[in-house]
Amino acid sequence: MRPYQLLRPRSVEMAVEMMAAHLEAQYIAGGTNQIDMMKAGIHRPSHLVDIAGLGLDRISDQGDVIRLGALASNTVLATDPLVLEHVPMVSQTVLEGATQQIRNAATTAGNILQRNRCPYFYVPGTRCNRKNPGSGCDAIGGFDRLNAIFGTSESCIAVMPSDLAIALRAYDARVRVIGPDGMRTIPFADFHRPPGDTPEVETDLRKSELILSVDVPKAGRLASAYHKIRERRSYAFALLSVGGAARLTDGRIAELRLAAGGVGTVPWRLPQVESALIDEAPSQEAFQRAAALSRDGAVIGRQNAFKLPMLERAIVRVLTDITET
Repeated sequence: MRPYQLLRPRSVEMAVEMMAAHLEAQYIAGGTNQIDMMKAGIHRPSHLVDIAGLGLDRISDQGDVIRLGALASNTVLATDPLVLEHVPMVSQTVLEGATQQIRNAATTAGNILQRNRCPYFYVPGTRCNRKNPGSGCDAIGGFDRLNAIFGTSESCIAVMPSDLAIALRAYDARVRVIGPDGMRTIPFADFHRPPGDTPEVETDLRKSELILSVDVPKAGRLASAYHKIRERRSYAFALLSVGGAARLTDGRIAELRLAAGGVGTVPWRLPQVESALIDEAPSQEAFQRAAALSRDGAVIGRQNAFKLPMLERAIVRVLTDITET
């Protein structure tokens, strides 16, 4: 690891100032992904700005939204009464991620800032545009079984790995940030950026901006479920996942949100499936017909075509779970 200087600000404003003063500085809190990147030589910060003691770990009721502090641990997210009552899919997704030890350290902001996953990203000597912009992408035409089939480009097909991000995308959350130019709010739909020609730019965060919280609109009246498929039961990222939330009125689907993980370069919303089921009575036939629409826009590689039928089956399972609740 490259030597670095650890800075400990006394306030959020001081943290932003410290970041702005050093070109290669990075924030650190739980560090569950950050340290891995540093050990692999992918992140080489000159300074780490430690934000763990800045009081950004609270979860609060803000009227129409539940405010998840940027540094609230994943363990707290999984068990907090406000989360369980108003945005239960947040808990459901977090409990399916990593191990208990990692959840104890991992944070809200760190979870959604995980670097996209691809075998070639971590292997020295491979071509990877996220790691070395302009070098090319060995995953395209190579081992792509774990890679994305939606939101890809000729530059990158790495998959966004966060389980929590699937719930936040389905719930239409918003990310509150502060930077040298003040505070702003980013819709979660715009927070992660598809790779395009600049896959190394993964989020809409600007230089030195710090996440303060994620605001999630209350959705307690919606039944929710999260289904995650992985290659081993514990400590594994999703091969594919689906999160859903629905409300039935008079025996028909009045509101529906669906998002998928393990398939997109960003948390992947499924609006075509949602639209097809509004005002429909729940049935396996209707679910299967709508789930088939999830294939729209897919770009499959040499080894990941199996994700298309798997996605359909996962959608049907989640729809069944949330409409039978």
